[in-house]
Amino acid sequence: MKNDTTFKELKKSGYTDKTINQEIQANLIAKIKAKEPVFEGLWGYEDSVVPQLKKAILAGHHINLLGLRGQAKTRIARSMVNLLDEYMPVVKGSEINDSPFQPISKFARDLIAELGDETPISWVHRSNRFFEKLATPDVNVADLIGDIDPIKAATLKLPYSDERVLHYGMIPRANRSIFVLNELPDLQARIQVSLFNILQEGDIQIRGFQLRMPLDIQFVFTANPEDYTNRGSIVTPLKDRIGSQIFTHYPKTIALAKQITEQEAAISAEDRSQIQIPDLAKNLLEEVAFAARESEYVDAKSGVSARLTISAMENLVAAAKLRLIETDTEKTTVRLLDFMSVIPSITGKIELVYEGEQEGADYVAKILIDKAVMTQFESIFPRISKLDKEGIKTPYTDLIKWFNKNQLELNYTDTDEEFYKKLERITPLTTIVEENASGLGTEDQNFCKELVLWALTISKKLDKSENSTAYTFDSAGIGQFLRN
Repeated sequence: MKNDTTFKELKKSGYTDKTINQEIQANLIAKIKAKEPVFEGLWGYEDSVVPQLKKAILAGHHINLLGLRGQAKTRIARSMVNLLDEYMPVVKGSEINDSPFQPISKFARDLIAELGDETPISWVHRSNRFFEKLATPDVNVADLIGDIDPIKAATLKLPYSDERVLHYGMIPRANRSIFVLNELPDLQARIQVSLFNILQEGDIQIRGFQLRMPLDIQFVFTANPEDYTNRGSIVTPLKDRIGSQIFTHYPKTIALAKQITEQEAAISAEDRSQIQIPDLAKNLLEEVAFAARESEYVDAKSGVSARLTISAMENLVAAAKLRLIETDTEKTTVRLLDFMSVIPSITGKIELVYEGEQEGADYVAKILIDKAVMTQFESIFPRISKLDKEGIKTPYTDLIKWFNKNQLELNYTDTDEEFYKKLERITPLTTIVEENASGLGTEDQNFCKELVLWALTISKKLDKSENSTAYTFDSAGIGQFLRN
């Protein structure tokens, strides 16, 4: 924290007054020249969104981030704080961060006129120069711009026409700062109109009093294309005043999606040390989100947020942690069986079309997991033929024959030793994995064994039944016969 000073000392220090655009641009240029990362943690945007952001900043534009939910729009806006100077001098006591070099409020102008070089100066840290407001239908002009404060008028015995009786809203208080307005289409059209002059000329109007206050603000808006039809729209004159509209997107590869989930999932260091997560399990989790974005049951216009896999990863770890507690063991590994625990994370993060609603959210979630399993399976193992020709052996013939005489029950609460010993005794299964996944580590090979069994049940080559504690695998048709 910097100590208060005076206007005279500030000028002697050589401080140069800058607009917020000049400040952000200077720091951006310095980072680029120093080869430092500008927007950290924005995986997958390095060649798309980030270059557009840099250009918008260098152009001095207000920015509208347009994209579906869960595409890091708010994260982008918040990361711009790192482009501000660490501290900014303001006239001490100013409600709107007045610059001593160019004061715009009556309070600051009067104080400087009275004290001159002895005007007290305080410092504002960049973390306090970020203002964020969620646009909701109940937001009014007084919230954003301000209103007349009758209590101030009565206390100071001033008429309502005096600037000193004004109560400043969030935007004037964000002078010389970054102001983010999330979900802009949700803001009523008549409220959007109140932003016209602020964006273009910098002046504000409160209750009919015209104030020439050249506010210096970097605006960042966020919007979801779905909202344009469902809940509202951005009025054309406002959209026209926003210099750059930048489209965000979901990660385009599994590798990028994994980096985002790894970065965002709230998993403690203790859990990370006790719970092993095979790389294939991480891939499978991301495949679920990719499957959801392509599913005929899921509303593509609504999007599938990156928060789906983040929440799902946390649920997956929680399932393994519960097993540790119930079995009183020190370590465990995430299994394919544990993926049933991520269904609540899926159903809460997807919007279904009519056909999906008819099937039910839980059913759709299981379909998405099955599709992800098949995608993962076919990237490692030979495809399972739909029709087997009599007398012709396939890579899975011996394994299917094994289940003609045997049954396998996998329990959620089995310790790792118990769980993998059951899988090891299926010799044909071990052979398939060794032939096709020998380059993978032990944890991934163990996960592959479950992957093969799951794929065979999806392909109707084996039967799979479940209860609250276990999954049972047996020969196709026999399990159903026994259950009936």
